[in-house]
Amino acid sequence: MTELKTESACSNTLLPLVVGGLTITCEDNMTLMARYPDNYFDLAIVDPPYGIENKISTGGGSHTKNKSKFHNLYKEANKSWDFRPSKDYWNELFRVSKNQIVFGANYFVEFLPVSRGWIFWDKMGDGMSSVNNELIFTSFDFSIKTFKRCHGMDKGFLADHKIFHPTTKTQKLYKWLLDKYAKDGDKILDTHLGSGSIAIACHDYKFELTACELDPEYFEKAKQRIINHVAQQSLF
Repeated sequence: MTELKTESACSNTLLPLVVGGLTITCEDNMTLMARYPDNYFDLAIVDPPYGIENKISTGGGSHTKNKSKFHNLYKEANKSWDFRPSKDYWNELFRVSKNQIVFGANYFVEFLPVSRGWIFWDKMGDGMSSVNNELIFTSFDFSIKTFKRCHGMDKGFLADHKIFHPTTKTQKLYKWLLDKYAKDGDKILDTHLGSGSIAIACHDYKFELTACELDPEYFEKAKQRIINHVAQQSLF
């Protein structure tokens, strides 16, 4: 198989991270996907912005004063972030990947095909998220599954790294998804790397991952988190 090569320097002159089966770049996801042929990736696991920045709250209302701890990080960093992907993004995503898992999929129903394989994520009122539950689309012809876990149940999650990204998800969630939906040898795509938890899960499970993050600050912090994890794992 011919190895696809990334540029020697990412956008914003940030160098990519290539370690094990992980290739992590700082660039626009449309630029990344354009490099790959149809159906190159076996599974895309993505968490795009939902376009609801001014309506998020805890408890089910739309009171902005109750935004989650994670979302307050964006405000503190003075970042404008919640731009919903266009139809072009979804066309590319479905072009380059055979199967897809999409977080917050109820916000993108007009772009997604009919599927019975949805996931209900019960966050169990963890206080870290802006909502108590989340709907996740999958393209698999499976019955509906439930993932019941809050961040507080993930021992060591908060100690694993200083929380720097507002929509951080734990590696245990990604490992659950890989256990249920990925096969040995699958090539995984993530178009919104965020805090890098998916990279840690893929590294531990020995999946090949291609991922990108547009924000230079989040990219550098996620990259360092991944480097630290890989170095720690190599000690055992």
